[in-house]
Amino acid sequence: MPAISFDGALAVPGPSIVDGLCHAGWLMQEHFISPELSRQLAAECVQSMLSGKMKGAGVGSGHAPLLQPDIRGDHIEWLETGRSSACDRYLEHMETLRRMLNRELFLGLEEYESHFALYAPGAFYRAHLDRFRDDDKRTVSVVLYLNDDWLPEHGGALRLHPHDGEHVDIAPQAGRMAMFMSGEMLHEVLPTARERLSIAGWFRRRG
Repeated sequence: MPAISFDGALAVPGPSIVDGLCHAGWLMQEHFISPELSRQLAAECVQSMLSGKMKGAGVGSGHAPLLQPDIRGDHIEWLETGRSSACDRYLEHMETLRRMLNRELFLGLEEYESHFALYAPGAFYRAHLDRFRDDDKRTVSVVLYLNDDWLPEHGGALRLHPHDGEHVDIAPQAGRMAMFMSGEMLHEVLPTARERLSIAGWFRRRG
């Protein structure tokens, strides 16, 4: 299957998705979106924080998840269609990816939800699964990073804990995408030394 082009950059080819999600439970793709779109989304994320729209992220499901900064320290704002041209372009990409995942892996994914996530210096997120105990709709997790010139000393890596191997660290470099199975892949965000921007999202199916 040929690769899909998003803003002139190569998105994940079908075989890579099959090999990654089915065999390893995760995959990483460089240049998932163009540098221009990444910069636009990063600027929107920062502006959202400065304007007070982002709120401290809680732990758990439901309408009032608990704020527990000793577990999770990011601030988030949920994305909706029509918010901005940059967000709409990103959501269109994800809809293309949803259809491809269903075609290649027969996952029955029906919708996608996502939010901006901003980690201030010192923030982290302890090891967890993305699927809630009382809600099994989240099926595939996708994280897109929006940080230019990320260096190892900045920390903030996404650390994956596969069942059958050593942990894997993914640095949050702009344009990089990480994807993994929501209910199977234990993962965490290591403490960051600089402001860390991303979009976290989940493809969902019926419970």
